[in-house]
Amino acid sequence: MNNLRRKTLAAASAVTLGAGLAVTGGLAPAAAAGPETSYLVLAPQGATTGKAAARVAAADGTVVAAYDQIGVLVARSTNPDFAARVAGAGVESVASTAGLGTALDEGETVEVSAAQAAGDPTKEPLYGQQWDMDMIHVPQAHAVTTGRPDVVVGVLDSGISSTHPDLATQIAKDKSTSCVGGVTDTTEAAWNPTNSDHGTHVAGTIAAAINGVGVTGVAPGVKVAAVKVVNDDGYIFPEAAVCGFLWAADHGMRLTNNSYYIDPWELNCRNDARQRPVWQAVQRAIRYSQSKGVLNVASAGNSNYDLAHKITDTGSPNNGTPEERENLTNACLDLPAEAPGVVTVAAVGPTGAKSYYSSYGQGVIDVTAPGGDTRFRTQGARSTSTDGILSTTFNTVTRTNGWGYKQGTSMSGPHATGVAALALSAHPGMTPGQLSSFLERTATAQPCPAGVYNPVPLIPTGPNAYDATCSGGARNGFYGAGVVDAYTAVK
Repeated sequence: MNNLRRKTLAAASAVTLGAGLAVTGGLAPAAAAGPETSYLVLAPQGATTGKAAARVAAADGTVVAAYDQIGVLVARSTNPDFAARVAGAGVESVASTAGLGTALDEGETVEVSAAQAAGDPTKEPLYGQQWDMDMIHVPQAHAVTTGRPDVVVGVLDSGISSTHPDLATQIAKDKSTSCVGGVTDTTEAAWNPTNSDHGTHVAGTIAAAINGVGVTGVAPGVKVAAVKVVNDDGYIFPEAAVCGFLWAADHGMRLTNNSYYIDPWELNCRNDARQRPVWQAVQRAIRYSQSKGVLNVASAGNSNYDLAHKITDTGSPNNGTPEERENLTNACLDLPAEAPGVVTVAAVGPTGAKSYYSSYGQGVIDVTAPGGDTRFRTQGARSTSTDGILSTTFNTVTRTNGWGYKQGTSMSGPHATGVAALALSAHPGMTPGQLSSFLERTATAQPCPAGVYNPVPLIPTGPNAYDATCSGGARNGFYGAGVVDAYTAVK
């Protein structure tokens, strides 16, 4: 596809992160107070934040979080001229994050009844509905290892229910936090879900316990840490994402799962002054985490977009009036999925074929994993929920735990993360680069389908709405190096 279009992200989350307008210039007189606004203030690369902090104070702002590791400050101010006044010596760029989020798109969660989830002391009672686990040979892998508890996976998402019977023993509470607002809060209530069960679902795919209740995760022997980056209104802002990456890096996590992309520009362009400050801050945070031994795994997105051939974006920014951006280049990236060193994961359904919604791209997709495809059986006409991914859920209305189906690359990402956690458990000591390469080498190659791929011609959005063309050979644009394989990764 040449035109980037926003699509409903099925039951996957399109957690969003806003980009701001970079403003430069000299000092200006103080202005009347306005609404309190958050900003990212970046010191020059490699410099300390002391001068930047002084400029924040002089511009009537307050530093609420200082990430000296990467030269980034989170500041708040009621001064409408703050961005202009803070710019100068010691400040490389400034980005306001006001109004730059997009509501979390939960889509439909199809819950499984409590009767179906009754405990069985001999096996996981819902495992028979987890077609995804058989596809990537999880039972065979578990005969070798279920994972080591010293491998901790950071789930940067909407929080994890600490009372869920499949997750209560799996959470590293001492490493969990809320990063909402860019400031950490380690109280248990802060990192539990509020208005979204997306993080709970993701966590279950990675590490749901083998305990005779519900489902199993890919790596039930490892631990997950809740790193909450989604606020009560369903938004993720830049300061939360930066905080999340740094928290994981500084608290001994070996992996993070990132099932979101950075908005309001789906493609963040390094050469666009409006987007560059936030792009820089997030890049710095990712690079820092990698230097601390963290492998970051990210979902490719659900726009059925060819990330290797970016041409036109007519749907951004999605927090205001969309602009027509043409002749885009690879300076414009889908972040964090296309950040250097990040493992980018596409999605397949129960047949092993590309999920109709999954974005793709030769040289962009590293691996693929089960994400569900609820439309392939009917060629798009109707949805079959059981072809989604069954995992742990938390009903935010009734405040009860359960199990249910979602689909999306948000679901394929944690499968790859879980396999990586098993690989680290079986083969400790790998660096992020070595682990990424190992994940690809142990994947099962999947060839391109011939011609134009069109699995859902009867979908209501139109017969050609999800057309896609695959390029490449053994490693290709739909599947990267192939479908992750848990057993091969632990042998």
